[in-house]
Amino acid sequence: MSSANEQRSQAELLFNLCKQTDPDSLSLKLAHLLQFCPAAEARAMSAILLRKQLTRDDSYLWPRLNPTTQSTLKTILLTCIQQEDTKSISKKLCDTISELASGILPDNGWPELLPFMFQCVSSDSPKLQEAAFLIFAQLSQYIGDTMVPHIKELHAVFLHSLGNSPSPDVKIAALNAVINFIQCLTSSADRDRFQDLLPAMMKTLMEALNNGNEATAQDALELLIELAGTEPRFLRRQIVEVVGAMLQIAEADSLEEATRHLAIEFVITLAEARERAPGMMRKLPQFISRLFSILMKMLLDIEDEPAWHAAESEDEDAGETGNYSVGQECLDRLAISLGGNTIVPVASEQLPAYLAAPEWQKHHAALIALAQIAEGCAKVMIKNLEQVVAMVLNSFQDPHPRVRWAAINAIGQLSTDLGPDLQVQYHQRVLPALAGAMDDFQNPRVQAHAASAVLNFSENCTPDILTPYLDGVVSKLLVLLQNGKQMVQEGALTALASVADSSQEHFQKYYDAVMPYLKAILVNATDKSNRMLRAKSMECISLVGMAVGKEKFREDAKQVMEVLMALQGSHMETDDPTTSYMLQAWARLCKCLGQDFLPYLSVVMPPLLQSAQLKPDVTITSADDENDIDDSDDDSMETITLGDKRIGIKTSVLEEKATACNMLCCYADELKEGFFPWIDQVAPTLVPLLKFYFHEEVRKAAVSAMPELLRSAKLAIEKGQAQGRNETYIKQLSDYIVPALVEALHKEPDTEICANILDALNECLQTSGPLLDEGQVRSIVEEIKQVITASSSRKRERAERTKAEDFDAEEQELIKEENEQEEEVFDQVGEIIGTLIKTFKASFLPFFDELSSYLTPMWAKDKTPEERRIAICIFDEVAEQCREAAVKYYDTFLPFLLEACNDENPDVRQAAVYGLGICSEFGGAMIKPLVGEALSRLNAVIQHPNAQQSENVMAYDNAVSALGKISQFHRDSIDAAQVIPAWLNCLPIKGDLVEAKVVHDQLCSMVERSDRELLGPNNQYLPKIVAVFAEVLCAGVSGLPQPKGASLRIEPVSRTLELETGTRLGDPDLQEPDLEPDAQCSRNRRSRLGQSIAIQSYPMLKPPQPEKELEAMPSFSIATFSETFLPNCKSQKNLQVFDDAYRPDISNCIDDLQPGLFHNHFGLQWPLLTGFDQLPITHEGMDLAKGNALTVQPSVAVEPEVTEFECLEVERQISASFYTMNGVNEYFDNEYNAGDALWDLPGLSQLFCLG
Repeated sequence: MSSANEQRSQAELLFNLCKQTDPDSLSLKLAHLLQFCPAAEARAMSAILLRKQLTRDDSYLWPRLNPTTQSTLKTILLTCIQQEDTKSISKKLCDTISELASGILPDNGWPELLPFMFQCVSSDSPKLQEAAFLIFAQLSQYIGDTMVPHIKELHAVFLHSLGNSPSPDVKIAALNAVINFIQCLTSSADRDRFQDLLPAMMKTLMEALNNGNEATAQDALELLIELAGTEPRFLRRQIVEVVGAMLQIAEADSLEEATRHLAIEFVITLAEARERAPGMMRKLPQFISRLFSILMKMLLDIEDEPAWHAAESEDEDAGETGNYSVGQECLDRLAISLGGNTIVPVASEQLPAYLAAPEWQKHHAALIALAQIAEGCAKVMIKNLEQVVAMVLNSFQDPHPRVRWAAINAIGQLSTDLGPDLQVQYHQRVLPALAGAMDDFQNPRVQAHAASAVLNFSENCTPDILTPYLDGVVSKLLVLLQNGKQMVQEGALTALASVADSSQEHFQKYYDAVMPYLKAILVNATDKSNRMLRAKSMECISLVGMAVGKEKFREDAKQVMEVLMALQGSHMETDDPTTSYMLQAWARLCKCLGQDFLPYLSVVMPPLLQSAQLKPDVTITSADDENDIDDSDDDSMETITLGDKRIGIKTSVLEEKATACNMLCCYADELKEGFFPWIDQVAPTLVPLLKFYFHEEVRKAAVSAMPELLRSAKLAIEKGQAQGRNETYIKQLSDYIVPALVEALHKEPDTEICANILDALNECLQTSGPLLDEGQVRSIVEEIKQVITASSSRKRERAERTKAEDFDAEEQELIKEENEQEEEVFDQVGEIIGTLIKTFKASFLPFFDELSSYLTPMWAKDKTPEERRIAICIFDEVAEQCREAAVKYYDTFLPFLLEACNDENPDVRQAAVYGLGICSEFGGAMIKPLVGEALSRLNAVIQHPNAQQSENVMAYDNAVSALGKISQFHRDSIDAAQVIPAWLNCLPIKGDLVEAKVVHDQLCSMVERSDRELLGPNNQYLPKIVAVFAEVLCAGVSGLPQPKGASLRIEPVSRTLELETGTRLGDPDLQEPDLEPDAQCSRNRRSRLGQSIAIQSYPMLKPPQPEKELEAMPSFSIATFSETFLPNCKSQKNLQVFDDAYRPDISNCIDDLQPGLFHNHFGLQWPLLTGFDQLPITHEGMDLAKGNALTVQPSVAVEPEVTEFECLEVERQISASFYTMNGVNEYFDNEYNAGDALWDLPGLSQLFCLG
């Protein structure tokens, strides 16, 4: 094997030529070398090359070989197994045989193999026994179904070898085969037949430990961990013995750390396997307490090294051991998997003793443990927040700096996991404690961590909470910028950025004091050792700029962007963090400056595209390759083992790529049509990344960008900024994007991203839907069917989990959360169907017919309220958009609709009564026989005692609107003299602003034509009409929601009423006696202005008194009815340098601030100094040391040997920090005063249908 690249290249060319021209000779030559070559290296390479040719992939040679060659190869391979004495080569031979057999054995293409293998395991040769079990293991993994018929024979040989073989290697090989075979069995009965092997399997482990053969024991533990993760139920019957043995290993101080860690990993894996064995480990509280105690003792394995006190960034983990790290990670995982109800009682029992002990290590361990379990125990810990916060804050005064550091660390983590509750309830105690910690100049690491904890705390803070502390916090952080330790400076920068973000415009007061120092660091921190400091200054500047706004930041922004442009044109090393930080800083500057950023786009985009186009740095080796990727000095290289492959990937590349993709999406969203010139480069970059299975953040960003690109193109064309292009370009772009989204949806394994893709697809359809052809619509419909089917299947699987014998309330809560995420998928499906109906109207009905069998089951009572609501909304959309063409569906869906009008869920009721209104408007004769039933159903909604409470008011308003439509379109089928006054009695409606406009417009029309039933005998209902108009017209003062355009219609109609009554709506006579003419009255008082007249003339009916308080229902958000579903329901929705450290001179800034303010909040008197959008802070200051599961993702095209499944496995296992863009939801509530009396008009309960 030559090491010269030229010779290797020549050899590869010759090898490939032989493959193409004479595969028989090539295969036989390789087999000959394998059998007879004396050089072990050559035999090993022959086995590897032969395996690659016999693997079923693009280079699969077997079908091209003649039968004689095939027979000869099979014979040689079996002969080599018997004669090969080098163990590593023998394993490669087993791999080759397994690969070939997996392709031909199912078709009986190698009938000699299985008898040969059974002969080997029955022989006296440990070598042959081991080889046979290695092959059995791989065949069980590859073609398990083919092995199942031999279950009886396999059980016997497994039991014999595990119990009687004197060879540890044979026992491990047999253990491997057993575990692989159990995993291939689909029948629980078949798995149960192997229960009697479990004691022998555990005996194999214990014998290896007792014999001091820890390497063998570790192999056994790794295999058992695999079993615990895939088939935990197999262990249930003997779980006490198995877990007890593992904890005994974990507690054995005489064993190697690696062995003990694997035993702990086994138990943690069992706890995490909740989908296959829900709640099983929670049934063993004695073992949970024992495991927690083991992990706590591991946290004590920490040294007080001088390097930690030196506070150099490269020594962040100084003094921490392997035990300490494993203990941290496992506490985190244990809490997440078992939950707070299980873990908090154990922690409450054990942690106080640690806190009361004299050793600083125990104090430190308790605080670290508290931080680690917070995420998984958040719901329970929030209920005990006072005890938790007191426990941590008491340690802020501990004499040992490492304990104080741990207390700060805990507060930082708790601020994240228990926020915003912690911030709201304890800001007055936590912020002063952190401020005091920033005064610990003898311990810069403590100072730095305190600054980082301010970051965590402020991220969950509202401006109202943070603003009173800003004087003190900002001054403290500026003081830290003068610190001689870079770690402290960096922490201060990230904290300043976060504080600015949380305080937003309130930070303007400090801008003039802060920005000069930030710019000075940006310009002067040019040494390699200061790269991260400069990078964080970019971050801080851009975030402060966004907080204070464009007008305040504009002039400084120009200077900053000039510096960034100069940096971008310079050469930077590949590990320079400046690149990633600069990408994000540019994007924040764009969000701040808006269209003013366009001139800089030509500078920003080329390197941004280059980063987005980075290829994953993937290394693939054999799992037993001696050159371990893990030996690399690159901290960003992570590895996992999948089967016989070891995959290494450089996560820093993926992080840069994900950042770049997010920035591209940000630019498209912010710049709109101004981004058009870049679409032709961005689209081909991002579309393929919809299936980038190495990193989910890349996929998410690519998905989010798709509708933004289409919108940008459409706006540019509409505004004449598209460089001569027309709608054809939108069609071409849509034809590129939409099918790619559909294909990505089909392959996406993550439920959350599925919902994201559906949402993006819906937005694309809203932009370019009319340009779709029938084939594209069909592909979308077919994928919708697949999504519904897959989602329903997942929900059924969860339902099956509830039947498990260990199922408990904790599991129920987790399943509920999973199902809520599933409902988001259904919701997005409904949105897409609604958009398609709205776009194509009756032309879409054939597709709707196909979807009906998937949608109709969603109406059933056993479905969730959200599913029922979605199904109803889809029908509402069909009825409204297709009108007469939709009447044919009434027989099928109207009974469901009528029943749903009285559903317990208010969202379902709203959708149903809205649908009744639509059917009444467009259903014609088809609806007439059901008018009486419809009135009865609407009456139940309107007369409900709690009808106008906030959670029910939307259903009430839509029911009133539907009643109005029945009155308008089916007057001949009702007693109009009673129904119309009853309808008037419900006005004005105040919750659903869109329906309010419809209803009040109807009222105006009826007044304009002097509707007899509306006015009543002798115009007796005129005062009520006047009162309704007065209330709507006064909405701007009283706070009543006034639909857009309402006054334009109501005011002329009001003049008509004035002529009729001789009274002006604005007259003082309409006002209550104690109201000043120009007073700003409350909503309740102003809303009754029109009622004062009526009180003089008509007796008042009190509102119905509720017999009992109904069970509280979920509050309703108008946003759940999107424009897509219901078009009529829209949501209202200068720097000195000392000791090589940068220290800002703050002496000139003190006069502008208010010392007293800070004193009031912190009880301290310090010398004092006088947001950003949704882009996150890239902060590294808070080392929370959370144990993250490995989570990443690569491009399938880059490395042909990595399958999509393997990419997804890499995503789940490799850790990578990434960054997310979060949206902002706006809500405002419309109140209704339930105490307002009703008019003396007939209630719906008095009405009768005329027939």
